[in-house]
Amino acid sequence: MRNFQRTTVTVILGLVAVSAAAQTPIVYPAKGQSAEQQQKDTGECAAWAKQTTGIDPVVLASTPAPAPVAAAPAQPQQTGPQGERMKGAVRGAAAGAIVGEVVDNDAGGGAAAGAAVGVVAGGSRARRDRRNQQEQATQQQEQVAAQNNAAQDQAEAQKQQQLATYQRANAACLEGRGYVLK
Repeated sequence: MRNFQRTTVTVILGLVAVSAAAQTPIVYPAKGQSAEQQQKDTGECAAWAKQTTGIDPVVLASTPAPAPVAAAPAQPQQTGPQGERMKGAVRGAAAGAIVGEVVDNDAGGGAAAGAAVGVVAGGSRARRDRRNQQEQATQQQEQVAAQNNAAQDQAEAQKQQQLATYQRANAACLEGRGYVLK
């Protein structure tokens, strides 16, 4: 699970870097600016865009993904017998004694048969309870994973929006200095 999370984070960071590089515009010196002037203008416009927007694309790209939310500790699973079979035997014996007494005046035989049935029912109840606990734990883990994915998606969308704002400011500056951007 941890390796999967590390791989996912690495892939996301790689995509952010590729995405940022893919969004960098191509700058053409439309007014015959020299390479030195273009480099100077590019640097000054980057600084102006950073100051104007408050967004530093280098810091933004190196910002780590939000830390995953830790799952709430699962309720400690009880191990070993919890007395479900014994409780079932007692219930079954009581019911069997009543039925045995009413049907054929044999409370002892009815109690023995009822106890046997109660043991089986108690074991079944115990297995059902354990299965329900496992299902609840699985659902809780899935909910936490979904919350983590949503938080990461939201953080990524926010990064992309901030980067787009910076790019627009940078493009506006360069266009104002006579460059064509594509």
